[in-house]
Amino acid sequence: MKSTTVRRVGLSIAVATALASVAACDSMGSSGGSGKDGKDDKAAAKGATLVSSIAALRSAEQSTDRADSAKVESSTVVGSVMSMDAKGNLAWGDGITGTLTMTYTGGTVARTMRAAGSTSMEARYLPDAYYAKMGEKFAAQAGGRHWLKYDYDDLAKLGGSSGAYLRDQMQNSTPNQSVKLLLASGDVEKVGTESVRGRRTTHYSGTVNVADLATKNSSLTASQLAGLKKQLTAAGVSTEQVDIWVDARNLLVKKVEKGAMSSGQYSQTAYYSDYGVKVDATVPPADDTEDFTALLKKQGLTPGSGDTATGSGTSS
Repeated sequence: MKSTTVRRVGLSIAVATALASVAACDSMGSSGGSGKDGKDDKAAAKGATLVSSIAALRSAEQSTDRADSAKVESSTVVGSVMSMDAKGNLAWGDGITGTLTMTYTGGTVARTMRAAGSTSMEARYLPDAYYAKMGEKFAAQAGGRHWLKYDYDDLAKLGGSSGAYLRDQMQNSTPNQSVKLLLASGDVEKVGTESVRGRRTTHYSGTVNVADLATKNSSLTASQLAGLKKQLTAAGVSTEQVDIWVDARNLLVKKVEKGAMSSGQYSQTAYYSDYGVKVDATVPPADDTEDFTALLKKQGLTPGSGDTATGSGTSS
């Protein structure tokens, strides 16, 4: 039973991380001319293009943030650990809230879910916790309770520094986080205009340093950041490519984040639509909910100990 619980820890972190959670088009290189003046002209033009891209991204960041909610569809792959599709409505006006249906399509997490009776589940996000509806097989082992509650503070304890970062991102991440990634990186280029699901968009791309961005885009302490960087290094995570597509209203339409880690390639593609949609997320009935920390204690495991280390490894 202990090994089953540890697998559930890994499952929970992997799912949360998924929420969690993008070909340059610089024609200046082929321009004519030679000598110092030509080089200066190229540099000036490239600088002007960068400034224009940054201004556009700042507008996209602000417009997306003000929208408060949207329909979200995403596909996530984390090496051999998991492949997952998610769909639902999320709001971010006061922390992340909303409901998603998650379907695990491959990897060790899908096998764990299959063993638990289902590869699809409902996830509810509230400002202080995440709830997962685990299915009948789980309920049979949890006193008839179908829901599992993961308090964000408990997730932080489970994963050490990476858990603290996960908690921070779960409570503060919004769709415009990918825009912030590019702005913080200082490495962004306008790729061009493209049609995305019938909407005319502008495509921007850049490469970001994951550890540096954790420093810029989180509220972690110095020691937590040092621990996170150590875990990222051990997991083989250094940089990732971020691509975003923004429409004429300066709203994010699509984003792709991808990179490499020691366990394989990871990527996430997400689509956003129906900004301003109504979002409902209610706390499941208390008598149908098992607290994750309480479940660990029942199995003789201690949050943050070696017993639950498997969970933090999955989140890297």
